[in-house]
Amino acid sequence: MSHLLQSTFIPTTPTTLHRRSVFPTTHLRKTHVVESKIREIFMPALSSTMTEGKIISWMKTEGDKLAKGESVVVVESDKADMDVESFYDGYLASIIVPEGSSAPVGSPIALLAESEDEISLAKSKTPTPTSTSSPAATASVTEEVSTVAAAVTVTSSSDAGPVKMASSIHPASEGGKRVVASPYAKKLAKELGLDLRGVVGSGPNGRIVAKDVEAAAGSAPIGVAAAAKPSGGAPAAPAVELGTTVPFTTMQNAVSRNMVESLAVPTFRVGYTITTNALDALYKKVKSKGVTMTALLAKATALALVKHPVVNSSCRDGKSFTYNSSINIAVAVAIDGGLITPVLQDADKVDLYSLSRKWRELVDKARAKQLQPHEYTTGTFTLSNLGMFGVDRFDAILPPGTGAIMAVGASQPTLVGTKDGQIGMKNQMQVNVTADHRVIYGADLAAFLQTLAQIIEDPKDLTL
Repeated sequence: MSHLLQSTFIPTTPTTLHRRSVFPTTHLRKTHVVESKIREIFMPALSSTMTEGKIISWMKTEGDKLAKGESVVVVESDKADMDVESFYDGYLASIIVPEGSSAPVGSPIALLAESEDEISLAKSKTPTPTSTSSPAATASVTEEVSTVAAAVTVTSSSDAGPVKMASSIHPASEGGKRVVASPYAKKLAKELGLDLRGVVGSGPNGRIVAKDVEAAAGSAPIGVAAAAKPSGGAPAAPAVELGTTVPFTTMQNAVSRNMVESLAVPTFRVGYTITTNALDALYKKVKSKGVTMTALLAKATALALVKHPVVNSSCRDGKSFTYNSSINIAVAVAIDGGLITPVLQDADKVDLYSLSRKWRELVDKARAKQLQPHEYTTGTFTLSNLGMFGVDRFDAILPPGTGAIMAVGASQPTLVGTKDGQIGMKNQMQVNVTADHRVIYGADLAAFLQTLAQIIEDPKDLTL
């Protein structure tokens, strides 16, 4: 779904030009003249939670001609990087917000001139931090404010074409001064020691994406490359300058706002121990077919939620709650500079193998910061899994607008007593659910967790 970027005309002549006439008043006539059209391009709202955006890169420079539908700028929202396309022909007359700077949603970030002759006029009207609108300029409005839209699209890395090494300057380098690349592509290039100036991008207007970097380096996909690295020694800690104060990124600001908002919700927590021997055995059988443990847990959770719809409900206004019609499992993923929750939609209806393929696709897009809003804002129940780090139990903070989140710990061999008085070894994991107590009560969670345990301990329904 496209998002819209608003702009308005900045007229340059008075509304009317009056002149006294020697003719009778019946012959008086009012003229209406507009000499130029200069449009303000505003920072778009790319998600419902976005309050400001950061300019990642301008894909055009001042004076460049723009065609309708052409990408102009890459904006970082609270969760993803999005390309902004122009809905009008014209010239990028003046850039108000430079690369690396942020601006509130709705504030002007650039001026668009209708003709090349109007570029200098637009530059003279470029606002500065100390300038304000004059009454004269306000009085000179000649026409109703028009709405100018720019479409916002998320570039999918699956659209990448053949990749090749460049021996000369390519479109993404803009004359060799600047390389236009996605944040993940830059990070990957740094890890591989690759100079992006020698890579041809397959994204819009030559923008470099992760697959371009991998192909240029002659490497396998990042997951395979990481596995092939020598495992000796602990991973190096990220280089940071101690004693410095670092401002939040756009994503960190969004996470901070959400966490503070969640404090207003009365929550409670219920824990449960689940035996995972049967699930572990199933995972060994289907792993070779591309099935992930995340998909198994999401599928099991979704099937349990079918029988306990109140746990899949949500309360947003404090006066009512909604039984959500879909079971969309959001799964927390740590990415560079923040956290995001890609959503497995209709997880109860999608088969396990399709669910696994979809999850891998979502993770790739999340790491490249290319998720579309509906892929991370539509969750009805959230999973947070730290088991792969050996964490045995933890509590998760409830995301705003949802009813519950489940924290999943590691499955570990445990000595347990059986009903016949014997002692045996079983694999067990701890899960803790944090829920909105305005909607969900202790008995609801207890019943849900019992059903989840039954599904995991006898997982035959997961592969149906």
